[in-house]
Amino acid sequence: MSEQAWSEEFKLLRAEVSSLVKTIPGAVSTVVLRSGDRSVEVSWTHQEAPVARPPGEPEQPRDEVADPELRSVVAPLVGTFYVAPEPGAEPFARPGARVEPGQTVAIVEAMKLMNQVPSEWSGEVVEVLVADGQPVEFGQELLRVRVDGT
Repeated sequence: MSEQAWSEEFKLLRAEVSSLVKTIPGAVSTVVLRSGDRSVEVSWTHQEAPVARPPGEPEQPRDEVADPELRSVVAPLVGTFYVAPEPGAEPFARPGARVEPGQTVAIVEAMKLMNQVPSEWSGEVVEVLVADGQPVEFGQELLRVRVDGT
């Protein structure tokens, strides 16, 4: 592919990602575009999202209240949840596994972009709450980590 053709393809891809970034809630921390052997990645910063509940239903206590050592890793955007980098590969994290801050614990795919989901804490994965390949909503709990030193 000529440099000019690659440049035009890259501009189109950049415009598509720009549109995606504007429509999905949350602050963008990284953007990755891929064209041939070149790439740019999109990542969102972690945000706690309010959990919707039916009107009149009392708020359920959060795990952090019941067990202050538990923290939830939540979906940074709407998409498809993956536990591993590719089919048949070892999961990023499974119950009993140790994780560190910034370590990828899952992927959420949206519009063919693979968004890495990092842990914010060091600790032990207690539970993976979503099955591989399942759709997830923004702010949905993906897994729980028992954090060190709380």
